Amino acid sequence: MKHFESSSGYWASWMWRAIQLAALADGCTSPNPLVGAIVVDSTGKLVGEGFHARAGMPHAEVLALAQAGNQAKDGTLLVTLEPCCHQGRTPPCTEAILKSGISRVVVALQDPDPRVSGGGISFLRNAGLEVITGVLDREAAYQNRAFIFRVKHGRPWGILKWAMSLDGKTGLPNGASKWITEKKARNWVHNLRAKCDAVIIGSGTLRHDDPLLTSRGKSDPEPLRVVLTSSLDLPSNAQLWDITKAKTVIAYASDALKDQPNQFPAGPERLKLNSTEPIELLNALGAKDCNSVLWEGGGSIAASAIKQGCVQEIAIVMAPKLLGGSASMTPLSDLGFKSMDEVIFASNCYMKQLGEDWLFRTVLY
Repeated sequence: MKHFESSSGYWASWMWRAIQLAALADGCTSPNPLVGAIVVDSTGKLVGEGFHARAGMPHAEVLALAQAGNQAKDGTLLVTLEPCCHQGRTPPCTEAILKSGISRVVVALQDPDPRVSGGGISFLRNAGLEVITGVLDREAAYQNRAFIFRVKHGRPWGILKWAMSLDGKTGLPNGASKWITEKKARNWVHNLRAKCDAVIIGSGTLRHDDPLLTSRGKSDPEPLRVVLTSSLDLPSNAQLWDITKAKTVIAYASDALKDQPNQFPAGPERLKLNSTEPIELLNALGAKDCNSVLWEGGGSIAASAIKQGCVQEIAIVMAPKLLGGSASMTPLSDLGFKSMDEVIFASNCYMKQLGEDWLFRTVLY
């Protein structure tokens, strides 16, 4: 058997490949995490790989070991998340690992799920396998930030998105806003939706824009489309009422029915809440197995979501245009700050050009 160093640095390049494999299912695995796995035989040759494609389907480790077959014996399994040790929709991965004859397991990140949370690592070590942990753990944690957040907080990771001009305007005083950005940027937004479990707007955006809110076929199924409304003053005809393209949910306060008991369109699902606060909606979507949501509403709902801790990431597409006017539309309503010491500081920033437009992205933690 060829000697391999037990240091985490040796395995980093293989783990990076496993992370890339996991990314192939981005947006498809909720409520499960993204997981990729690699099997390297005793001579250092890649003999198996796999990724978890969807909840209920085989886990990455099982697929990689099946592809490796007998070549897995005395080899190394690299996996981006700790192997499960409990019976879920599929059998425990730790059993498949022991049966394969693998002698070493390299793990990027410990699973935050309390059903696992170190149990898989302990099980394998107690069975006599060498287990190395923490290889590219920061990269693996970032990839699964939505899953980790939902497990810890019980609600989805929130991404707030808006498109604006150079002078920070999202629309003209008369409400005209199509199109601030160009086609390449809009295509990027469709890709972003495809990686989220739900897209949320308020009833004002529904009435003003009549949006479709799909990924334009980039994901199957399409993300859940959610209208959060404090009243049931909804248009009788809207693209969202056609649920042949994607499912739609109308989230409303329980007392709204008293004023307008017959205002529900026939197709969408009804989601009754105690209030229409963003935090309550996200708790309900967490119970629906959503790992991540995309906020695409107006300034009022966006500001409320930020104030209630329902936004962990912001994505802004900025067009090289000047709209001007103090009455022009802006992405956020008042956040209630009284001094510069109170304002939110974005410290983890990323910028990328999208054709003529620019993408600005930041994680708020």
